[in-house]
Formats: sequence, C-alpha cells, structure tokens
Amino acid sequence: MLKTLVVFMLLLIIGSLFSGLFFLYRDHGAGQRTVRALTWRIGLSLAVFIILLAGLRFGLIPGYSQ
Repeated sequence: MLKTLVVFMLLLIIGSLFSGLFFLYRDHGAGQRTVRALTWRIGLSLAVFIILLAGLRFGLIPGYSQ
C-alpha cells in the first residue's frame, strides 16, 4: 500500500515537472502556470518525504540496524 502510494506520487511529481517545462516553453516564462506547476512539484515532494518519514517512524518501512 505505502509503496504504491509513493510510486504514484513520484509519477505525479514527474508529471508536474514536465507540465512546468511545457508551460515555460508555451508561455515564454511570462505566465503563472509555470510557477503553479513547480509549486505543486515542491508540495508533492515534501509530502512524499513526510510520508516516508512517517512510514519509518510507525514501522511500515523497516529501519536499519547499527
């Protein structure tokens, strides 16, 4: 379940990155759509990081032993 969620969110991050590139090319850097797409990418990246940390904390992801 967690692995599927993380993979899905990574695909969303890649899609947002390419949409930002598309809007940058299409609007020649003058529109707000590029900024909005890249803001979504940053938000999704932070969400994946928090989900991974929570999964590690609650034992959904096995930790490393020293």
